Amino acid sequence: MTIGGRIKQARKAGNFSLRKLADEIGVSAMAISKYERDQDVPSSGVLLRLSQALQVKVDFFFRPSTVSVQLQAYRKHAVLGVKEQEAIQMRIQDWVERYLEVESLFPEEQHAANLPLRKVTSLDEIETAALELRDRWSLGYDAIENLVQLLEDRGIKVGIISGFEHFDACTFKADGDPVIVTKGELSGDRQRFNLGHELGHLVLDVQGDLKPEQAANRFVGAFLVPAATARFELGANRTDLNINELHMLKHKYGLSMQAWIYRAKDLSIITENTAARLFQQFRVNDWHRQEPGKPYPSETPMRMERLIYRALAEDLISRSRAQELLGKPLQLAWEMEALQQNDLAIRSGN
Repeated sequence: MTIGGRIKQARKAGNFSLRKLADEIGVSAMAISKYERDQDVPSSGVLLRLSQALQVKVDFFFRPSTVSVQLQAYRKHAVLGVKEQEAIQMRIQDWVERYLEVESLFPEEQHAANLPLRKVTSLDEIETAALELRDRWSLGYDAIENLVQLLEDRGIKVGIISGFEHFDACTFKADGDPVIVTKGELSGDRQRFNLGHELGHLVLDVQGDLKPEQAANRFVGAFLVPAATARFELGANRTDLNINELHMLKHKYGLSMQAWIYRAKDLSIITENTAARLFQQFRVNDWHRQEPGKPYPSETPMRMERLIYRALAEDLISRSRAQELLGKPLQLAWEMEALQQNDLAIRSGN
C-alpha cells in the first residue's frame, strides 16, 4: 500500500472528512486529496502533523500492505452510514495487519481453524450442525465458560471495536483465516450472542427457504445451550418461566434471559403465547434494552496481546514497536514494581 493509501486508511478509520483533516494539519483539502491519490508526496513536517492528527505513528504510513480482507457477513443497524462503515473497515484492516505481523514471528503458533461447512435446509439441521461442532471441539453438553478464548484456541481471530453505536459484528477472511469482530460496548451475553451468530455464518451453508440471519440466530442458542441441556435445565414442558430462574441460567451459560425464552419456545418447552407474554413483560419493564439483575461480564481477546508480550520478552521487537502493534500503552506497572523490588533486594544484600 502506498503512502497515499495509508493516509486515506487512517483518515477513514478516524472518521475524518477531507476538510476536517486539512483544517487539523493546516493544508488544503485539495492537498490531502492529492496525497491520497499519490499525485503529491507530503513533506516530513506534514507527515508528522498527519500522524498527530490521526493518532498513528509516522511508521504507519510506510507499512506495506500484508493482508487481503474479504468480508463475509456484516451485522449492523440500518442507520449505520457509509462513512461509518468505511471507518470500521479501515480500523479493522489496521488491526488485522498488526495481528498477522506479530503472529508471523511465531510460525508454530499459526494453526488453521479447519472449520466444517455444513449444508442446512431446516431448523433441525441447524441443531444438528451445532451439536456436530461441539463434538468436533470436544465440548460435551456443559456451559462454555469463555467463548472468546474457545474461538481463539480453535484458530479464529477475535477482535473488539469500540466507538460505533450502530455496528454489531462482522465476519471475514484475512489471508484465508476466519476473523470475527464484535462491538466493544456490550454486556457479555450480548457479546457472546454476536460471536455465536458470526460463528454460525462461518460454519453454515444455508440453502432452501432458510434465511442466513434466521439460521445464524438459531445456531447461537443451539451451540451455547444444546436442546438436551435446555430440557435438563427447564424441563420438557413448562407453563411459565420465572425471571429469577432466567437470570440464573443467563449467568450459568452466558446466554441472555430473552435468548433463553426464544430457546424454550424454539424447542416447544413453552408455547408461543407464553413466550409472547414473557416478552411483553420485558418490554413493559424496559428489560428488553437492559435485562434486570447483575450483567454478565464481557470477555476479552488475549491471544494477540499475549504474542506481543512474548515477542517483547524474546527481544524480537522493541518496546516502542510492541506498543505500536498493541495499539495502546504497554502494561508495565507490574514489571516496574518487580524491578524496583529487585533493586531494593540487591541493595539490601550489599
